[in-house]
Amino acid sequence: MTGFGRVRLLGHDVRVAVRPGTTPGPPLVLCNGIGASLDLLEPFVNEVDPRIEVVRFDVPGVGGSPAPKVPYNFAMLAWLVGTLVDRLGYHRFDTLGISWGGGLAQQLAFQYPRRCRRLVLVSTGTGMLMVPARLSVLSKMVTPRRYRDPTYATAIAPQMYGGRMRQRPDEVRRVMYERERLEPRAGYFLQLLAGVGWTSLPALPLIRQSTLILAGRADPIIPLANARIMHALLPNASLHVFDDGHLGLLTSANELGPLVSHFLTAPSGEDPRGAAIDWSLDHPPHN
Repeated sequence: MTGFGRVRLLGHDVRVAVRPGTTPGPPLVLCNGIGASLDLLEPFVNEVDPRIEVVRFDVPGVGGSPAPKVPYNFAMLAWLVGTLVDRLGYHRFDTLGISWGGGLAQQLAFQYPRRCRRLVLVSTGTGMLMVPARLSVLSKMVTPRRYRDPTYATAIAPQMYGGRMRQRPDEVRRVMYERERLEPRAGYFLQLLAGVGWTSLPALPLIRQSTLILAGRADPIIPLANARIMHALLPNASLHVFDDGHLGLLTSANELGPLVSHFLTAPSGEDPRGAAIDWSLDHPPHN
């Protein structure tokens, strides 16, 4: 499959996009944030090394995927993604999850330890047991209004997303708004429901995949302390702190795309972090 299409999976019609890679290897499966369709990640995909095949999908009830018949949890969604990877003809895969999608990516790594090769966690935490955002930020996530009302999103962008949005809040319109990106209200709440009671905290020491954690230094939604906790508990993790906020994967795609690409293309058996890059917590690399 190349480009955009639909795949029938476990009774669901799932919208999928595949950007072919120029060389053989595991594809990178992207797990998006809550309420966001696969289109949102286009700026990042454009910065990923063209050798890497990239797979995106809309969670049932979001973007171009119709709502599911019954509620789901992360384990069920991971099963759906595993089935998608099978249907596309892959055995092994890498996965990247941002924000809410980071929970799904952790579930994939835990649920498919032999198939999920490398893991990238961006602006994410450990679910219900994590260092929370301030109540003023959390209250704005209860509904998907920020996806439906560009004026409202621009007004709250500095406080909610932090980073570059503090100086350029109008940029939220560029990275988050096109008609096809707006999701049904029910899909948003199903995603919220999927995370109720879920946490990866006890399972992190069991996730053996080589993991790259990317965290924004100024992220109001996922405080930096969460990245530090995951870094301490994941056995094979590296942490890179970037100078941006919660949407850094999009607004700093020109920095993070090459970093992720280097991590994923490092030869097996070699340190995928690369000796030429300083991955330390206190001294993140700069271009």
